Amino acid sequence: MPDTPYFTRATFTFLKDLAAHNERAWFQANKGRYERTVKEPAMRFITDFARHLERISPHFRADPRPVGGSLFRIYRDTRFSKDKRPYKTHTGIQFRHERGRDAHAPGFYLHIEPGGCFAGMGSWHPDAATLRAIRERIAEQPEAWRKAVGGRGFRATLELAGESLTRPPRGFDAAHPLIEDLKRKDFIAVRPLAQSFVTSPDLPRALAKVYRAGAPLVAFICEAVGVPF
Repeated sequence: MPDTPYFTRATFTFLKDLAAHNERAWFQANKGRYERTVKEPAMRFITDFARHLERISPHFRADPRPVGGSLFRIYRDTRFSKDKRPYKTHTGIQFRHERGRDAHAPGFYLHIEPGGCFAGMGSWHPDAATLRAIRERIAEQPEAWRKAVGGRGFRATLELAGESLTRPPRGFDAAHPLIEDLKRKDFIAVRPLAQSFVTSPDLPRALAKVYRAGAPLVAFICEAVGVPF
């Protein structure tokens, strides 16, 4: 186990300060803090996590590139939003499938935010074709779905989350025994994390354990959309 943590109290202090001063002038004056306490630790963590991820599946990527890699940009896209705050007040890291190009692809995720850290995995806001493929596999192979999300390790570690339809999706039997799962718009599992979990030097090993518990869900989604796990 490494002697020093990746993320520290200073990481969370910066994010709290950014939430209180979410403006370009403040960020430019404190950009060095962002680099030291958020971006550089994230790059180091992503690099070190690659070997742990490889043991879960060889088809997901821990990409330490500062642009276009596993670390999401701190800058918000405000073009179509009424909320014009320029910066995200959290740090997001996603380990995407090798065939995925965006945040909606199957993957594993780490969210770092004061009072709101969590690990996630699965497919968030999948496109229409992906969404239908996942629903069809659930409908046609209910036992495979139950096995993916009903194992002891999964249930002890994670919970299914995300948005759902209020009515059954078109083309699916409202009487299907898994209709509540077929209504899902997101196929993700999450686990809340304490700040002490994120600031532990043992973060890569501990996070890999959480991801392994959710690997059956990700494998189910990969099978549904025709990519290897």
